Amino acid sequence: PNNVVCVKYSEQTRLAFTVSSAFIKVWDLRMSASSCVKTLSSSGLTTNGPVVMNNPQTGTRTLAMPPGETQINDICLTPSGYGLFSAAGDKVRLWDLRKFHSIGKLSGGHQAAIMCLAIGPSNVNMDQNYVITGSKDHYIKVFDVPEEKGGVIAPKMALDPPHYDGIQCMTVKGDTLWSASRDTCIKKWDLRGQGELVKSLNNAHKDWICGLTYLPGRDIVVSGCRAGTIKLWNAETCALVGEMKAHNSTINTIATNYSHIFTGSNDGSIGMWRPRSNYDRSPDSESS
Repeated sequence: PNNVVCVKYSEQTRLAFTVSSAFIKVWDLRMSASSCVKTLSSSGLTTNGPVVMNNPQTGTRTLAMPPGETQINDICLTPSGYGLFSAAGDKVRLWDLRKFHSIGKLSGGHQAAIMCLAIGPSNVNMDQNYVITGSKDHYIKVFDVPEEKGGVIAPKMALDPPHYDGIQCMTVKGDTLWSASRDTCIKKWDLRGQGELVKSLNNAHKDWICGLTYLPGRDIVVSGCRAGTIKLWNAETCALVGEMKAHNSTINTIATNYSHIFTGSNDGSIGMWRPRSNYDRSPDSESS
C-alpha cells in the first residue's frame, strides 16, 4: 500500500518478505511467477494471498492505517529461517513461519517506536537467540528468545548509557553489537554479562547514521549516513580505515557479501563498491 521499508530473504525456505505500512507480504520464489502467498499484519492476523489496500480505481498509494494496525518498521528472521520477528510500535511480534501464526511478543519498557532489530545466536544457550531492539526512545534492549517459544518475553537487559537520539540501525556478530543513531554516534557493545559499552565513536558521521553492517570474512564494520558517505571501521580497534562519498543523497541501507558493499540511496540508485584488500593505506576518498 505504500513505501517498502524492509526486504528479507530466507535461504532455507526460499521465501522473501517485504514490509509496507502494517503488512508483511510473503513471496514464494519457488513459483515460476513469484506470488504473494500470505500477508501478515502488525495486529497478528494472517491472510492468504495479498491484502488489497489501495484504491483499485486510481491505483493510488494509501497512507491510511487500518483500524487496530500499526506501522511495521523492521523485521528479522531467525537463523533457522523458520521464525520471524516484526517490530511495530513499542513491541515485537514473534511468528512461526511453518504455520504463519503469531506465537508471542517481546514486550517491556520501550517508551517509543522500535525502529530496528538485530538477531544473533546466544552465547549461553545454542537453542536461544539474542533479539535486540533499538528504539526512538534512545534505548537498546536485549531479549533471550528460545527457538520456537512463544508467549510474552521480557527483556534480559537494557544497554546503558543510551544514545542521545533514536536508534536507526544495528549489526551483531557473536557477542559484539554495534549500534548507530540519529545522534551521529556509533557504539560498540559486549553482550556478555550485563552488556558493557566497549567504545563510543562520537560524531562518527556528520549526519544521521542509517546503515550499519559487517563485512563478512574481514574484521570490518561499514556505516552509511544521510549525507551519502560510507565509512569502514576496524571492528577490533574501532579505528577508521576508509571513507568515501558514495551518494549525493541519504544512504538508507547497506548490504555486503565477501567481495562487495551495496548501498541503497534516496537518489534512486544502488551503489556497488569493491573494498580494497589492504586497509592500512591512508583513506583515499576518491576511489572505491
